[in-house]
Amino acid sequence: MTAVLRAATLTHFEQVATECGLDARRLVLEVGLPERCLRDPDLIIPAHLGAALLERAAERAHEPAFGLRIAALRRLSNLGPLGLLMRDQPTLRHALEEMVEHIHLHNEAFSLALVQDGGWINLREETVLEGGLPVRQAVEMAMGTTFRLLRIFLGDGWQPRQVSFRHSAPANASWHRKVFGASVVFGQDYNEIVCSAQDLEAPNPGADPVMARYSQRLLAAEHGQHTSMSDRVRRLVVLLLPRGHCTADVVAQHLGVDRRTVANHLANEGTGFKALVDAMRKELLANYLQDGSRPLSVVASLLGFSELSAFSRWHRHHFLTTASMRGSLSKRH
Repeated sequence: MTAVLRAATLTHFEQVATECGLDARRLVLEVGLPERCLRDPDLIIPAHLGAALLERAAERAHEPAFGLRIAALRRLSNLGPLGLLMRDQPTLRHALEEMVEHIHLHNEAFSLALVQDGGWINLREETVLEGGLPVRQAVEMAMGTTFRLLRIFLGDGWQPRQVSFRHSAPANASWHRKVFGASVVFGQDYNEIVCSAQDLEAPNPGADPVMARYSQRLLAAEHGQHTSMSDRVRRLVVLLLPRGHCTADVVAQHLGVDRRTVANHLANEGTGFKALVDAMRKELLANYLQDGSRPLSVVASLLGFSELSAFSRWHRHHFLTTASMRGSLSKRH
């Protein structure tokens, strides 16, 4: 199923495109999107076309920070009812937990998780599209947007411990340092923002529980249906796979249910945990092959395999080929 997103994710695209000397409407039509997506934030569009638009704009403008420049203009209101719900939470942790729970209603290709590591919180993000399509600009826009939301709650002077990107550094990272500060690094295992756990407990003096309940009802009414178990599991799988953290038990714990409950729901939806994990591994592998910057042993680890030999067996089973990081797959003789 093709992932979709609200056209609100393209808010400020036209402004940044104009600043870079581009015709936003022409670019939109080139990638196959309706011009209406620039003025109707609630229009639902395919996520891969939104990502393609960002990549094409960055390439045409020779601006590696195109997505980041959009993120720098973000406001909570760009998230619609979800932004209102976050605004009225008692603490930043509560706001981020609401974002984790509901962000798929805004962008189905985007996943977010809060991972506690001692006194630190890793806000781990992932954007995955079918077929390993480029997502660099979409990733940076999403990370920049999350960073912007943190600053809205914690003030413009707040600094994270580190901001990490999986992809390699651009030739010119001046915009990245301008937005994130000196703590930004590239070529890491995760896309994540690391901050103090204490930062998340700061009270929000402007929180309004009455408005929060109203926003919750508005969010539910606007979308009118519960997320499938398959979709909830997929979003966790993509975040937990690296370093072998993704098991049925761990996913069930994150969902607040037992393993059998997850299995029963997935069976009713015509799938299973292993099938979802395999499908996500294939999608992520396509992304890594397209990127081509990591050795196969590292890719194997990021896909959740403890040893390269285990990854090789999995790859041969599913593709009848030997894995290669040359952007293609070498066939078995």
